[in-house]
Amino acid sequence: MDPALPKYSKILIVDDNIQNVELLDGHLSAAGYDILKAFDGEEALKMVEDCDPHLILLDVMMPKLDGYQVCSFLKKNEKTRFTPVVMITALKEIEDKIKGIEAGADDFLSKPFNKLELLTRVKSLLRMRYLRDELVQKQQEEKERMKEIFKVYLSDEIANLVLSDPEKFLRLGGEKRVVTVIFADLRGFANFAETHPAEKVVSTLNQFFQKMTQVIFHYQGTLDKYIGDAIMAYFGAPMGYPDDALRSVKAAVNMQREFVNLQKKWVQEGLTKIGLGIGLSTGEVIFGNVGTERVMNYTIVGDTVNIAQRLEEAALTGQILMSESTYEIVKDKIIAKKLPQKTLKGKKKPLIPYLLENIKHC
Repeated sequence: MDPALPKYSKILIVDDNIQNVELLDGHLSAAGYDILKAFDGEEALKMVEDCDPHLILLDVMMPKLDGYQVCSFLKKNEKTRFTPVVMITALKEIEDKIKGIEAGADDFLSKPFNKLELLTRVKSLLRMRYLRDELVQKQQEEKERMKEIFKVYLSDEIANLVLSDPEKFLRLGGEKRVVTVIFADLRGFANFAETHPAEKVVSTLNQFFQKMTQVIFHYQGTLDKYIGDAIMAYFGAPMGYPDDALRSVKAAVNMQREFVNLQKKWVQEGLTKIGLGIGLSTGEVIFGNVGTERVMNYTIVGDTVNIAQRLEEAALTGQILMSESTYEIVKDKIIAKKLPQKTLKGKKKPLIPYLLENIKHC
């Protein structure tokens, strides 16, 4: 057997003529191949399902199902459509070969066949089969690697969606989307960082990011980035749903709840002066890959991002502030207090923030 091929190759011989089967078996077994045998079309299909051969030698004229029918079935089956099929026939007419090609045959051998030609065609098709299998395996490994990378930013569901059509979701550039942006930032963390060892600071940050990210993914949000002791996420891209704004609000509420649990743990460790403020805003952004062909950042850009960040900066410990745009979408589902107009940092026009107090029937 060709050393470039795997040592173990299963070849299924399908022919209702026992002499033909034994002759092919003799040539191929001597060449080092494992041989499977079937004597009609129905038996062949069962053998393929049970044993998954690497290549099939298929006679044309057989009882029950002829070779054309068997080949057509195999090529329409997702599991077997890439299994090489060599049709062996005594038919000489070009129409017969055309019929085999239409059924999906990969190659032909004419009876009586030449041993050298048989072995050469088998070796060539097996090499192509294994090269394709190797390519598919590498593509799957790369897909799994990319999935692990994207799971840092996306829930499993959305990561799978992105990888199902990378040309659509991972191209450089962007598109307009309406999203709800959420910023969550620790209060008092700078003072904490000044008075504690770096290892403790990093450990505390990681605990915070871990809990907040779990909540974001639970509500099908997309993690954008960690910024110092803050976290940015958004709802509505790469997949948008009618309840994106409401899910972002629910996420914000649960982030505060999870943070309270973290605080209880931290208090036992002597950390008592760390709080959390959250800001939300809904609006149109440019969403996609920003950067260069070699270095991209999967992110969103737009004024909505700035507003959410400024609201987060204005929020006191334990508060969730939202823009009027977010409030108008979710007002029937929440209890919120309208606050006085406020001119946010970097903005010329004042806006009306809303303080989220609770979610109805939550």
